[in-house]
Amino acid sequence: MTGAALLRAVLFLPMQKTKKSVAKRFKLTATGKLMRRTPGFRHLLSAKSTKSKRRASRDKLVAPGHAAALKQCLPFLR
Repeated sequence: MTGAALLRAVLFLPMQKTKKSVAKRFKLTATGKLMRRTPGFRHLLSAKSTKSKRRASRDKLVAPGHAAALKQCLPFLR
């Protein structure tokens, strides 16, 4: 294989890198679903009701339409 052909073969390999920005914001459950945190609960909590703060403390499932794209960013967590 010539040098140019080898270079072309290396350049078109699929990426197998984890997107760290996705990895730190989402986690994979044992059944393969993605969990996320509720947004908007880092500050100004005194203005929010107790009910909304309690519900925001739980993690939520990512919608199936978004989950497929996010799982591609996490190749080693499957």
